Amino acid sequence: MKMNRQLAKLMKQAQSMQTRITAAEEEMAEREYKASAGGGVIEVVVNGRHELKSVKIDPKVVRPEEVEMLEDLVLTAVNDAQRQAEAATKAEMAKLTGESDLGGLLS
Repeated sequence: MKMNRQLAKLMKQAQSMQTRITAAEEEMAEREYKASAGGGVIEVVVNGRHELKSVKIDPKVVRPEEVEMLEDLVLTAVNDAQRQAEAATKAEMAKLTGESDLGGLLS
């Protein structure tokens, strides 16, 4: 009996921890982080999902009429590369785990 109560307590603690971890992951995914380079002529914002949200390029470093197009091209290319990396990582992990879910341990 005592072993069953201990196991039940352990399972309850594990479930509680998983709930807290999920909440923290969701909160972190929504956060945004800003960085700049070149003394501020380039500024980028990413979120906690590692998605590039915006690119700002000071028009003084390129032809002003090309700034918006250049920002969009960089944004698209970086996000595509990140998606490719994520897909490759998931495929490799699936090979290693025999395509098992492992209860969400790898997500």
